[in-house]
Amino acid sequence: MPVLIAAVVLVGSLCTLDLLLTLGVIKRLKEHTALLSKMADGSPGRPPVVPVGREVGDFTAVAVGGEVLTRESLGGETLVAFFSPSCEPCHEMLPRFVEHARTVSGGRDRVLAVVVGTPDRAEEQVAELAPVARVVVESGSDAKVSDAFGIKGFPTLLEIARNEDGHQVVAGNQVDLDSTAVVA
Repeated sequence: MPVLIAAVVLVGSLCTLDLLLTLGVIKRLKEHTALLSKMADGSPGRPPVVPVGREVGDFTAVAVGGEVLTRESLGGETLVAFFSPSCEPCHEMLPRFVEHARTVSGGRDRVLAVVVGTPDRAEEQVAELAPVARVVVESGSDAKVSDAFGIKGFPTLLEIARNEDGHQVVAGNQVDLDSTAVVA
């Protein structure tokens, strides 16, 4: 009889321990779900993808319409956005970005939009972006602009400007689409 009691106590203790561990895992999953939902909607809790102060690398790309773009052709302060046709948050953010880009001083010459995807899949986003930005379409194997900026995820919105040495650097990585643009 004492062996049976010890076995029941042992099984009960193991079940209690298992229950506590399961509750801990559930709590962590809820925290991760909340964090991921913040990141997906672009809220301020989203960790920056490209650090402020990072120098923009050299690139040469051809915009829709044939204009050749380089790091130097971006001029001074420029709003830069990276989208992908396969990214759901990109589709949700695109109308707000277009409205924000309309308010940029200097017009479409101060806005660069890069759509990373095949030209046929990027058509819809390009059509929305073209009136307010110079648009570059990159395929995955030919991502010169994305590589120059160090893009790791989509959507990514950046403000770039020249530093005291005259190099283009990331001046901001948290663009507030609900405010009037200040890029000049």
